[in-house]
Amino acid sequence: MKKDQLLTRLLTRRRALLAGAGAVGAAATAGVVTAVTGDARAPSTPAAGPQARRPVTSSAYRLQPLTGFGPPRAAPHRTLVRREAPLRVSGRGRTLVLTFDDGPDPRYTPHILDTLAKYDVRAMFFVCGQMVAGGRNLLARMADEGHVVGNHTWSHPLLTRLTRRQIRSEMERTSDVIEDAYGQRPEWFRAPYGAWNRAAFQIGAELGMEPLAWTVDTLDWATPGVRTIANRVERGAAPGVVVLSHDAGGDRSQSVRALRRYLPELLDSGYHVTVPRRNYA
Repeated sequence: MKKDQLLTRLLTRRRALLAGAGAVGAAATAGVVTAVTGDARAPSTPAAGPQARRPVTSSAYRLQPLTGFGPPRAAPHRTLVRREAPLRVSGRGRTLVLTFDDGPDPRYTPHILDTLAKYDVRAMFFVCGQMVAGGRNLLARMADEGHVVGNHTWSHPLLTRLTRRQIRSEMERTSDVIEDAYGQRPEWFRAPYGAWNRAAFQIGAELGMEPLAWTVDTLDWATPGVRTIANRVERGAAPGVVVLSHDAGGDRSQSVRALRRYLPELLDSGYHVTVPRRNYA
């Protein structure tokens, strides 16, 4: 046999082997697809004319993202527009709420927090935005210890003398800085001096906040004396009462000492000091 004939025969045999291997591989692949999809139907010859669309098998969805299995989206909360601020809160038994305005102040707020922590009591702090700038760590502590932080405007102005744009700026800036330092936006607001108007109620509701006034005013801002402040709280205590005190805005050392005096008295008298919960519409 000549050399050229031998080379031709070897090439022909190699092509046959390659063609056979390709056929076996195609058959194996078809077997694997049949095992995954469960489709053992023989392939059909396409009909003349436009080819009919092939039905989609289950394997076509394996690489598509799954949707519709997450929790349903909750309906957005709606805050009602009030015409007046509540003076007290609802609750069972002998419950009352302690609130502190105008802070945080690094000179007095930490002492108030220490006393509350000593008796495992939660309170509300209506803070001013410009005060939060220097007391961010105090708001973080309030969050860690379970206290509620409310909006008391940025600079403590008389809202009834401001335009709607100014009121919104006072409230919105404060909500922003509270969210940044406390971890969530405030759900409560209190107008400085207790001076609300229609615009304040509307804007507060638009920002998702409920107004809260007070039942008992300790008048501690006038520094009447520790005994006088404590007596006002103890005599005014009643179910649902909201007590107003201050932890900033002046010398609040009397407020600090008065709290140490009246808080254990309230607890010994059977009062449960708590924080209110929002009731959404």
